[in-house]
Amino acid sequence: MLVILGFAMIAVFMVLIMTKKLTPVLALIIVPTVFGLFAGAGLGIGDMVMDSMKAMTSTAALLMFAIIYFGLMIDVGLFDPLVRFILRKLGNDPAKVVLGTAILAAAVSLDGDGSTTFILTTAAMLPIYLRLKMSPVVLTCVAGLANGTMNIVPWGGPTARAASALNIDVNEVFVPMLPSLLAGIAVVLAFAWLLGLQERNRLRATQPEIWGVPDTAEAFDGGTPAGGNGTFRSGSSRGSSPVPATGGPAVGGSSVSVLERTESLVDDNDTAMADTALDPNRKTLRPKLQWFNLGLTVAVMGMLIADLVPLPYVFMVGSAIALLVNFPHVKDQAAQIVAHAPSIVAVVSMVMAAAVLTGVLTGTGMVEAMSAWLVQIIPSSMGPFMAVITGVLSIPMTFFMSNDAFYFGVLPVLSETAGHYGISAAEMARASITGQPFHMQSPLVPAILLLVSLAKVDLGDHHKKVLWRSAVVSLVMLGIGVLTGAVGIG
Repeated sequence: MLVILGFAMIAVFMVLIMTKKLTPVLALIIVPTVFGLFAGAGLGIGDMVMDSMKAMTSTAALLMFAIIYFGLMIDVGLFDPLVRFILRKLGNDPAKVVLGTAILAAAVSLDGDGSTTFILTTAAMLPIYLRLKMSPVVLTCVAGLANGTMNIVPWGGPTARAASALNIDVNEVFVPMLPSLLAGIAVVLAFAWLLGLQERNRLRATQPEIWGVPDTAEAFDGGTPAGGNGTFRSGSSRGSSPVPATGGPAVGGSSVSVLERTESLVDDNDTAMADTALDPNRKTLRPKLQWFNLGLTVAVMGMLIADLVPLPYVFMVGSAIALLVNFPHVKDQAAQIVAHAPSIVAVVSMVMAAAVLTGVLTGTGMVEAMSAWLVQIIPSSMGPFMAVITGVLSIPMTFFMSNDAFYFGVLPVLSETAGHYGISAAEMARASITGQPFHMQSPLVPAILLLVSLAKVDLGDHHKKVLWRSAVVSLVMLGIGVLTGAVGIG
């Protein structure tokens, strides 16, 4: 009964948020409560949720003050030079912008912290997406894919958990998985490029007056419209001007160079950024404090990597110093906090609501029952394939439960069974981490809640675009692991 209730609860939750029948916050509270009562939790459900919420408070504090800190740094202009650099290097070609997003997210993910990755990636790239009228869902999709793939680095958490749970060296788990990691990143970049091409074509189809269409409706070849004057319409926030046609490869029925078309959007006065989060004339800019803010941010990131002090406290102190120096007047300090209140409420409320789901899953015994059932239904004839089975199971199981529950509760049982078929603990550990690209999209992961909140994207919309792609990345990583022998077959 607990197994049925557990899977049914998760299915109902996913359907409700993906069909937008309920907001994620309401679904995280109402659905587990109803199923928890059916499971016989009774009045004890309150204690289950409170116990789970205690573990969430530090995460909520971290996200709250991280939003304040990086939101403040955006307001004062710390990231303006970075965004201008990206614009000039990538142009405004949506395909290149999306590819650049994936590369940036993967690079920042090397610090092993998803929240930091998503904050920095969103801060740098979201203004560009909004300016070019690109879909922020594409941003959250490729950032989530890149970070989830990089999450198997030893200091990211899952690899260390798997090694600890099976009492083996972490390098023994990670090093043989390097080919899988590289393959996963290659797939992420391929997905990013394809998504960028889709955005390019969508913008041309929906906004031809801005993105450029041939001067005549006739077909053309070699970059020159038949019967036309060899120019295309080009648009920007300041109007449109003709741009010479180029003989580049046709995309969406046009060979116009998006990069050429958008040169007018990148100028020395940054007028293209007007009315965005990077408006060059916004009152919150503090150009004289640029080096101070950069130094403070480097110090905060250094403390994050060194892990000498709890991260929530690091961001608390960092936010306090940043507010005090950049906005010495109490009225301005209060205004800054209020300005970022919507993002704070959105992400903290989801983190707290997620405690209801995790509390009910754990407190009622659903997680244990679901994992035990999965182990029991695996036929003995499949024993030699236990590592591959574990890799496949890690995709949904790490999505529906925490990494701790999977690696310390489920993996040891699966590994013990696999040992009877000559499959080593290291091979089982390697297989178990291939589900991380999918795991990182779970509503139980605070970092992904932060990402969709900062980008103002609906979690259901994010899931529609990212889930099948993340499953493909996980399966590719598992497949490469099998081909290279990192994940063996008994």
